[in-house]
Amino acid sequence: MVGTLVVILVILVVAGLVATGRALRVVQQYEQGIVFRFGKVLPGTRGPGLHAIRPFGDRMQKVNMQIVAMAVPAQEGITRDNVSVRVDAVVYFRVVDPIKATVNVQNYIFAVSQQAQTSLRSIIGQSEMDQLLAERATVNKELRRIIDEPTEGPWGIRVERVEIKDVSLPEGMKRSMSRQAEAERERRARIITADGEYQASKRLAAAANVMARDPAALQLRLLQTVVEVAAERNSTLVMPIPVELLRFFDKMAPATPGSEKSAADSASMADFGDEAVAEAEAGAELGGAPAAHLQIPDLPPIPEIAADPGDAAPAVDAAPPGVSAAPADTDAVPGQDARASQRRPAGGQRRSAAGQRRTPASQRAKPAAGQDG
Repeated sequence: MVGTLVVILVILVVAGLVATGRALRVVQQYEQGIVFRFGKVLPGTRGPGLHAIRPFGDRMQKVNMQIVAMAVPAQEGITRDNVSVRVDAVVYFRVVDPIKATVNVQNYIFAVSQQAQTSLRSIIGQSEMDQLLAERATVNKELRRIIDEPTEGPWGIRVERVEIKDVSLPEGMKRSMSRQAEAERERRARIITADGEYQASKRLAAAANVMARDPAALQLRLLQTVVEVAAERNSTLVMPIPVELLRFFDKMAPATPGSEKSAADSASMADFGDEAVAEAEAGAELGGAPAAHLQIPDLPPIPEIAADPGDAAPAVDAAPPGVSAAPADTDAVPGQDARASQRRPAGGQRRSAAGQRRTPASQRAKPAAGQDG
């Protein structure tokens, strides 16, 4: 009898312990508890701490509320500009509604993974290669929006952040991009070199202009150059011709048209700052100033061939158009014609003019012969 009571007491104690274990639940700080009573979800959730439920008919399911970092497998796709790429990403999400995440979706982690892979393929097809490489922030924002749109409302899951980890390009595309980068660097280097040469030429021209105003400065510069060459301990030293001798020959040489420099040229030689460089570059971009017209000097008149006094010129019957014939002078004396022919210049009279001057004399000679007869 006593043994039977002991067995019953032991069974009651064990049953009480089992009931207590099933009735008490501990919820962690990062979790939320959902109570199912006979398969039906009770309204509300149980927060962190110790909670008692019915040992029979109630069941509690805990949902982790921490942010989950899930890696999205690499997805291959073709961009909008027809470039084949391979992109992988990582998704950060968390549960905001434990009841929806438990009731509406069977395995929300697997569902979010599949949604992320599909959205990643979609964003690859909608973007260009340059956007995937250079505009990562824009692509990440759009990818987050696409993944979060079907998950937050019905599933109770919020996508906090999406990051594209790596974009793998074909080897041919990598070589093309490297050549493009090298060409861009070469272009910049050439522009910088040309700019340096331009500024150096302006500075050298300014130095030459200053030295030209004072010959002693050029001579001192020559002596400084000789000292620099002599410092190399060379066995042969070449001395150039003195500048004063060259200037002497320059002064003795006749001046040619266009050799003098205008005041505008001297003023342009005096301005060698950064503003002149900027104005020159702006003029080159706008097409530059029109070229000055070439000034052709007037040619001297061609001298006419002098008439030969010994040649007999035929008489002129009619005067050329627009020239009136001179009336014959009947009172002229033959001696006057001789003196007039002596006064004519050697190279300025025409044959026709000589003939016109001798014609009146011949006309006067014929009437004289008739009178004598």
